[in-house]
Amino acid sequence: MTIICVGISHKQAPIEVRERLVVRSEELPGRLQALRRLPGLREVFLLSTCNRLEVFAAADSRDAAEKILQSLDPVAIVACRFDEDALRHLFRVAASLDSMVVGDAQILGQVKEAAAQAQRAGALGPELQRAIARAVGTAKRVRTETEIARGALSLSSVAVEVAHKLLGDLRDRSIALIGAGKMAELAARELRAQGVKDLLVANRTGPRAEALAREADGVPLPLSDLPVLLVRADVVICSTGSAEHVVTREAVAAALKGRRHRPLFLVDLSVPRNVDPAANDLDNVYVYDLDDLERVARQNRTLRGAQIGRAEKIVEEELRAFMAQAHERDAVPVLARLRAHGEAVARMEAERTLAAALRGLDDRQQKTVRAMASAIVNKLLHGPTARLRNEAGRGPLAEAAAALFGLEEPSQSQPEAVVLSLAGNG
Repeated sequence: MTIICVGISHKQAPIEVRERLVVRSEELPGRLQALRRLPGLREVFLLSTCNRLEVFAAADSRDAAEKILQSLDPVAIVACRFDEDALRHLFRVAASLDSMVVGDAQILGQVKEAAAQAQRAGALGPELQRAIARAVGTAKRVRTETEIARGALSLSSVAVEVAHKLLGDLRDRSIALIGAGKMAELAARELRAQGVKDLLVANRTGPRAEALAREADGVPLPLSDLPVLLVRADVVICSTGSAEHVVTREAVAAALKGRRHRPLFLVDLSVPRNVDPAANDLDNVYVYDLDDLERVARQNRTLRGAQIGRAEKIVEEELRAFMAQAHERDAVPVLARLRAHGEAVARMEAERTLAAALRGLDDRQQKTVRAMASAIVNKLLHGPTARLRNEAGRGPLAEAAAALFGLEEPSQSQPEAVVLSLAGNG
């Protein structure tokens, strides 16, 4: 069994590539089933966020990585990781060490949700369940034992930080949120903390816009009021689930006359992008997408250097412990299969002898013959089994024993049951 991670993130590909590969929530069950049917894949889960699309799988061999890659509409820049490297990446992702904003509070919830979706789709099995559970535990340790989560905690907070740098004090500025999801909620919280008085909330669904506006002391607007919003707002932060541009170049151009040369800052937190990049070509219009925000986040990472080092150490500690347990699990089934194999041979040979050459023995004598056969097997296996127990953390020894004795893997039709709680916060 090998663990594979195939995918891209903001570190390998620009946003115009990432937005082509995004998997929408309603598409996820079908994609998981399609991946699960690929030759050699036993388990799989898919993590799709605004900054990454990554497939984690438990497979028969590394050859399955090529099949996964082909299913993802291959791009020029892609990362393939295997076994320890794949697990390390999973742990780092869950701990927000691979995020655009180190310390991002959202990514752990996104990992949990991706795992829950895979579990509901029947694509998750014991190997990945154990890995995800350990990754979640690692992320909790990182948040508890380091100060990595202090300061900017999400892309939304970085967006507000950018707005603050562009305009200074935001209290007397008009800020608009397009979208009422998690990103918008976090941005609204940040803006309220900055003392913003004029906060507009527009969304396709009226009740959600009203709920968020009520929570943030803002004004709800229907999305049909976008032309009014583009004239009034100084900063527009856009984060919807739309697959198309919500703010088009034409809509922005039409609003410019009413703005009377006031600059308009459009911050796009969405993948696929919600703001037409061509709007940036208009006078006094400035469009910032996720790749632009990454430059701000990079400064954030520099300031957190010492805490990042501590967090990376925790990841390595947890990875080492997890790998040791995995090697031990590899060895223990071999011990059980070796013992069962020896006992089966002893029983078969004893019964064959009793049925042929020793047919006249009474029950007590037959038990003695069976006990002798079992004792011979125990003595022969004592050395190998003791060595396997002592070196249970060394997988190759267990593999060699299985190969030497011709021990088959147990049936995969009834995998070991692992209970993984994916609920709860952080």
